[in-house]
Amino acid sequence: MTTDLRDEGERWSLDELRVRQLERLKDTVHRVYANVPHYKKSWDEAGVHPDDIRELSDLAKLPFTDKLTLRDNYPFGLFAVPREQVVRIHASSGTTGKPTVVGYTREDIDMWAGVMARSIRAAGGRPGDVLHVAYGYGLFTGGLGAHYGAEKLGCTVVPISGGMTERQVQLIQDFGCKIMMVTPSYFLSVLDEFERQGIDPASTTLKIGIFGAEPWTPAMRTEIESRCHMDAVDIYGLSEVVGPGVSCESAETKDGLHIWEDHFYPEIIDPSPARSSPTASRASWSSPASPSRPSRSSATAPRTSPGCCPARPSRRCAGWRRSPVAPTT
Repeated sequence: MTTDLRDEGERWSLDELRVRQLERLKDTVHRVYANVPHYKKSWDEAGVHPDDIRELSDLAKLPFTDKLTLRDNYPFGLFAVPREQVVRIHASSGTTGKPTVVGYTREDIDMWAGVMARSIRAAGGRPGDVLHVAYGYGLFTGGLGAHYGAEKLGCTVVPISGGMTERQVQLIQDFGCKIMMVTPSYFLSVLDEFERQGIDPASTTLKIGIFGAEPWTPAMRTEIESRCHMDAVDIYGLSEVVGPGVSCESAETKDGLHIWEDHFYPEIIDPSPARSSPTASRASWSSPASPSRPSRSSATAPRTSPGCCPARPSRRCAGWRRSPVAPTT
């Protein structure tokens, strides 16, 4: 008998999922209208009130939040709770201006760890696996996001971060690491280091690679899987909306990222004018600290497949890409 390892949110039917999404959307818009001056002013100017949000499609009535909005309200202007309730802050690099800042309450951290644990499990990870985190730690969300999710799942976490490639190879072997979370380009460098040392990467304990934080191609997946004899899966997130864990591929199919729609509601936008596609909706995160309505990002999904996986009813996207279609400022 096969044990169902999915959590409650993954087991909801599509009808149950839509009911919960609407409940959470209504709660979010009322909360931010009451607690975030920017949203109240913006929505009042647009002639929209939280009571106007009666169904999921009404999300399109709300104005966008873009990078300029985040920077204009730097650093804490979009927090929906007192700053004293924020237990952690992450931020972008700020290379094109002021960094974009996201605050997390304890509830946010637990939710984020939960979707990351779900992502790792979907990729094939299980409690007790040794998981090697080679994403960067710090204000960047990758390292700590992977770390907390792996701990919540029950993995043994090796928090090595990036760099020190010779040491990465040593610890993967010495600790018997099964899972590695890392950018795909750096993992290719790790494979090169294995081979430089005369070690066949396919002979190691590595069986799962969870790759994100940068674009990669089907050809890179093929190369990684052929050289290391592992499952290489894609994970996606963005710093304005929690970080990694917004969506992830499953090891069973590896044909699109499952969007964790019990927490994130995505939309594909036609920018001229900004109309929504009927197949999805704007990236929205119901965080207590930094609820993000309609974060208009330049990361776009070329295709979505609603409810086509028998194991999970959430929509899948065929891969995220950087695009000028929805520009950020």
